[in-house]
Amino acid sequence: MLETIPDVRDGLTRTERIILYVLDKTQKELKGRNVPTVMLYGRVLEHVNLSEAELHLYLDRLGVKGDGR
Repeated sequence: MLETIPDVRDGLTRTERIILYVLDKTQKELKGRNVPTVMLYGRVLEHVNLSEAELHLYLDRLGVKGDGR
């Protein structure tokens, strides 16, 4: 339940915050390169249980866009 309530500080939910944290950490590991969605999904699953479709919805909501490949 708490995963769906936005934080008053910035409006992010717990799940959105985890996704952004994992994305940032992974991008630093890859020395600034784009993070493949499948890699991000696997790492996010270590923190929160969600489907691949849900991850895409969160990424769209956060404005994270891939290069279409």
